[in-house]
Amino acid sequence: MTSVNDQRYARHQPYAGQTPVKNKVIFYSLSSKFVDEKSAQKRSSQKVQEVIYYSLAIGHHLGVIDCLQSRLECPLEGYLQWINCLAQNSEARRKLAGVQRFGEINIDSSHTHLLALALRDASPDMNAEQQGWSEKLIALLTQIENDPAMYLMVRRYDA
Repeated sequence: MTSVNDQRYARHQPYAGQTPVKNKVIFYSLSSKFVDEKSAQKRSSQKVQEVIYYSLAIGHHLGVIDCLQSRLECPLEGYLQWINCLAQNSEARRKLAGVQRFGEINIDSSHTHLLALALRDASPDMNAEQQGWSEKLIALLTQIENDPAMYLMVRRYDA
């Protein structure tokens, strides 16, 4: 049974009494969006609220909350070895290396083709585990192609 305290935090956020995830990279995908109705109602007229609801399909606004779901997890060291299989100085490698540099990246419809081709081309240089991660990521990229409002958020968790 879920305690009230458990419900106050997203699944990926540690809270008191929970050991945080360490040395992992997690790919999250947008699973749904909703409007923080109380917040929106306090600041907005009825007409503005209608625009906010309409905007759920097209972008972010104050009061719109994205719900993310974990789709792929890799150990940090394995992730770094995986992206090192990509062509050196390639845009795909630079994009995915942003996780190490910035701690978090977003992948949207502007990245899908680039990443899918790079992962496919690098597959012969990857071990079986890395090929499995590539297949999962390519499947997620295909979902983004089919629903451009979807995106991935990739976050690094380390000690």
